[in-house]
Amino acid sequence: NMITGTSQADCAILIIAAGTGEFEAGISKDGQTREHALLAYTLGVKQLIVAINKMDTAKWSGDRYNEIIKETSNFIKKVGYNPKTVPFVPISGFNGDNMIDESKNCPWYKGWEKETKTKTTGKTLLEAIDAIDP
Repeated sequence: NMITGTSQADCAILIIAAGTGEFEAGISKDGQTREHALLAYTLGVKQLIVAINKMDTAKWSGDRYNEIIKETSNFIKKVGYNPKTVPFVPISGFNGDNMIDESKNCPWYKGWEKETKTKTTGKTLLEAIDAIDP
């Protein structure tokens, strides 16, 4: 099912769990996070959004967020994505933080930046989705 849907997509949203152990399992050599990013790129999806979910379980740690961005950026670069064109958004899907409205739970988060023909910025997942190039 993932392959069928992905082959027709303009953009992929990679949801990464911020929980201790969850991120590490997903990004490991045989992890599902790696597999999904690689499949998306291989199937022609050249735009990517990374939503770092379950930030509430990581106590909204800016250090954890930055650690995940660093490791994920290194990996997606190897796959073929340019991390400078990828918005990284810390979210809590359970609580709705940074999904539609900006969250007050992460004062350290200054927003995402996407380098394309024009620089695009935002704070929420919805804004990142709105910034997808058609």
